[in-house]
Amino acid sequence: MLEEIKKKVGAGFGIIIQREDGKILLGKRHPDPDKADSAFRSAGEWSLPGGKLDWGESFEAGAIRETKEETDIDIKNPKVISVHNCKNVHAHFMTVGLFTKEFTGEARVMEPDEMTEWGWFALDNLPTPRYFPSFEVIENFVKKEFYIKRS
Repeated sequence: MLEEIKKKVGAGFGIIIQREDGKILLGKRHPDPDKADSAFRSAGEWSLPGGKLDWGESFEAGAIRETKEETDIDIKNPKVISVHNCKNVHAHFMTVGLFTKEFTGEARVMEPDEMTEWGWFALDNLPTPRYFPSFEVIENFVKKEFYIKRS
């Protein structure tokens, strides 16, 4: 009765970390979808730091935790800037976008089985292929809109 299994909506987030020069941090997901740790089965795509919300955790605490786990960067005062209804045939997540310019440390690959590299990119020169939940957060940031309804 696999067809009868009720699918659930998850909660996750993506964090825009912006340097003084305006560049943002993106990481490249592992090319193997089983290692890329994405419910959306995305692999080899550029993504914001982020992850799934843990039970009882605030969005801000989750952003701080995931950024440290993935990049070894310590962020401060992340602000919620957007919300998204992200879905494909594999998953459905409410994705919360956060933003900060306050951080210390240099990006390092802390989870090589999930992410293969980190880099800083100008908003007008972002790499491809793109992890769609992250790039919805970036679109909202650029347009200064909290929510963009998708059909």
